[in-house]
Amino acid sequence: MVIFNCTENSNKGDEAMITFLVSIVLLLVGYFTYGKYVEQVFGHNESRPTPAYVNSDGVDYVPMSTKKNSLIQLLNIAGTGPVFGPIAGALFGPVAFIWIVVGCIFAGAVHDYLTGMISIRNKGAHLPALASKYLGKAMKHVVNIFALLLLLLVGTVFVTTPAMLIDTLLDGKVAMAIIVGVIFLYYILATLLPIDKIIGRLYPYFGALLIISALGVGLVLVFTGADIPELTFENMHPSGLMIFPMLFFTITCGALSGFHATQTPIISRTTQKEGQGRKIFYGMMIAEGIIAMIWAAAAMSLFNGPVGLSEIIANGGPARVVSEVSTITLGAVGGTLAVLGVVVLPITSGDTAFRAARMIIADFFKMSQAKILSRLWIALPLFVMSYALTKIDFNILWRYFSWANGVTAVIALWVGAMYLFLKRSNHWIATVPAVFMTLMCWVYIFYESTMGFGLNYELSYILGGIATATLTGLFFYTGFKKRGDKFELDEDVSDYVAPSNI
Repeated sequence: MVIFNCTENSNKGDEAMITFLVSIVLLLVGYFTYGKYVEQVFGHNESRPTPAYVNSDGVDYVPMSTKKNSLIQLLNIAGTGPVFGPIAGALFGPVAFIWIVVGCIFAGAVHDYLTGMISIRNKGAHLPALASKYLGKAMKHVVNIFALLLLLLVGTVFVTTPAMLIDTLLDGKVAMAIIVGVIFLYYILATLLPIDKIIGRLYPYFGALLIISALGVGLVLVFTGADIPELTFENMHPSGLMIFPMLFFTITCGALSGFHATQTPIISRTTQKEGQGRKIFYGMMIAEGIIAMIWAAAAMSLFNGPVGLSEIIANGGPARVVSEVSTITLGAVGGTLAVLGVVVLPITSGDTAFRAARMIIADFFKMSQAKILSRLWIALPLFVMSYALTKIDFNILWRYFSWANGVTAVIALWVGAMYLFLKRSNHWIATVPAVFMTLMCWVYIFYESTMGFGLNYELSYILGGIATATLTGLFFYTGFKKRGDKFELDEDVSDYVAPSNI
């Protein structure tokens, strides 16, 4: 196996990495332009009190600053998804850059912003409650199943992946069972304690480590003239996997991830003003997209193309790629810090995955979470099930996680589309990506042979198209019906009186 040294390509001139640099610029421009437009379409209200004050309980509903909320949101959503996913997606070639940029600006960031803001308008409600309200009561049970399944899989995957990375760092000197046990112990504490006790205090430092490590890798790629391939629509995957739909389930975090819909309500309960939403929800998704771009570019440029990259993944998984990239670009010491930054990602998403699962179950059974014993009764069974799932092959877990992630994203997008439709705003900003990803989810489950029906490609698209058209028609039927009824779009908080000390 040949590993390219990025310094060897420093003489490539100004023509190198145009696609990569333009993609980064487009992501930033997207935040200031399309992000602003999405904010205007939704219509934030600075005078409306947020759940952090209306439902203040000192545990989950706690007002926190924009800076702290932004970093927590980034760490919540940025698990190993924007690292491992783009590394695997790099096997498709530069076409992966297109999905990261377009998906992030027009789908993922819209998904995150609308989910967070609609949750704020509904006293911090989680996705199952929002789906029940806007899409119909029957959807509540469907979403509860998918959301809890996704969160359980996320929590498990985000125990396994940091354990693999730590094991690589320690060169197998510490038993994997001990590493897993320590991670679980942290998860238990972070899940049970008030959000401002561990998460609120530690995440700013974790966020700094994450950002510095990702930027470090990215800057080295730029200044050493790494041979990042330019844009082509050619499918370079060594195994010949189809771009449609496989790329959209390989790269989820960094483009569009339903997991985020389970995380944004956590921060909707700690946001001080609605005007902070664009930076917290839309902006942090753009930041995740930049992280995804960096790791996809690194994977494409340093390992002798998709074939060489495929060999490393086959022999050591994405964790091996992370270790190799970090060492090549930043050296032994800097590389170790970069790997630690990547270790932080899944751990800081895993703990809030379990926290969100606890909240969803508590909301469903209408159980108060003020007492730690009440939180414990819900959390412990989740950890027991998650530990059992760690014994399952990681590739199988990731496969089911990816599809459940996509389905959850679709549901959240339809919720956002319905909210805007009922508001008589431009719902197409959510409806278009919802229709597209609905089609991809159907095609994936019809076409995929290991967990789906294994149908041929053309038939999968025909059946997927019929199913998508049916659901889209149902959406508009439900929307026009709700428009004709007296429907309370937002929860009434007019009776809230702010304490004199706020």
